[in-house]
Amino acid sequence: MSIINDFRLLLLGMWLGAAVFFSVVMAPAAFSVTRSFQLENASEIAGGIVTRTLSIVNTSGFVVSILLMLSAFAFRKSFASWTTILELVMLGVVALTTGVGQWVIAAKMHALRAAAGGPIDQLAATDPTRVAFNTLHGYSVKALGVGMIAALIAFFLVAYRARLNS
Repeated sequence: MSIINDFRLLLLGMWLGAAVFFSVVMAPAAFSVTRSFQLENASEIAGGIVTRTLSIVNTSGFVVSILLMLSAFAFRKSFASWTTILELVMLGVVALTTGVGQWVIAAKMHALRAAAGGPIDQLAATDPTRVAFNTLHGYSVKALGVGMIAALIAFFLVAYRARLNS
């Protein structure tokens, strides 16, 4: 059972590390580097890189959280403990936020980009398409942030329970 918990912690830690790296390093760096070339479409290029990378972070977060929920069911004799219930809830939050982030929010942002007929940042700040895009971007950031916090809580719960069982 110890190896299973170690593997569960590894999966969760790897996803959380990727999500933190994406949020803190990769996304800001993509915009900073492309803008330093002073290209007219620098933000559009960076946005494409960030969108592609975020889809990997969101999809992997969804898959990892589902796998971890299934493995929790497969290897537990009892689900009565508060740590197990809270872990499952937190993993459900990760699945929900990454799934919504990928298949609802990102899909709507993609549709807005297509409807804009050009780079979003070249639209007027008051343009309804740009306002909607910026609003969705805020939701995307919040969804990933909530998912990361839930993953961190789940990580500590798995680790706590592993220490109790050793």
